[in-house]
Amino acid sequence: MDRLSRICRGCWDQMHVPIPIRGPLAVPFRIVGISRSRMNPNICTICERAFRRVQKQKHISTVATILFADIRGYTRLSERLEPLELSEIVSAFHDQCARGIWAHDGIVNKQMGDGLMAIFNFPIKVEAHAEAAIAAALDIQRLCKAELSRLAARLDLPPGETVGVGVGIHSGKVEIGEFSTDHSEFTAIGGTVNLASRLESAAAAGEVIVSSECAALAPQLAGGAVARPLTLKGIEQPLLGHVIAAAA
Repeated sequence: MDRLSRICRGCWDQMHVPIPIRGPLAVPFRIVGISRSRMNPNICTICERAFRRVQKQKHISTVATILFADIRGYTRLSERLEPLELSEIVSAFHDQCARGIWAHDGIVNKQMGDGLMAIFNFPIKVEAHAEAAIAAALDIQRLCKAELSRLAARLDLPPGETVGVGVGIHSGKVEIGEFSTDHSEFTAIGGTVNLASRLESAAAAGEVIVSSECAALAPQLAGGAVARPLTLKGIEQPLLGHVIAAAA
């Protein structure tokens, strides 16, 4: 992460409470179990595990940008590689995605095997959250391409066998909170999350597909995107996706 904060930016943005997460003042907090979150090193475990105590309610409605990323060709790879080799690819993917997401103040909210979900604009407030998510997606493509290509060469994959990443992004209203009685971490749900996931499923390796709503919020990054008509599973009406190809 390029910008490391001394206090939890989530607690500050949500409650204006300065919770130390680095330096000598953070030591007493670590003793009682308050440490940096695995979702983003600039937020703490209060943000991650105490949503209801922080927000004083089970969930809230807010506007955010949701990003999904997934390894393309993962099933094919799993049939050809040993589990240890496959785990190297998955670990490299998650590490490089996290770098890109954290650099733009997003959080890695869920890791799902060969995929992940990120949230921008909660708990760290990001005014230009759509732009931040697209910038993170382009970083993800750049970082993953370099690292996964290196791994593919070392693992001696068959000629023509490549490892790529597809990304989908949508901006809109979400419900954020704790939706399970036995799981304390917050997440986001709603149509915005579902559409971001469907856009990711339509993205080929090396592509970032953003919704029209997201593109409108980030014209500088999405202005040159190519419009593509999409028919997405679970979405009744066809829609336009805006395809941003990663730099070669």
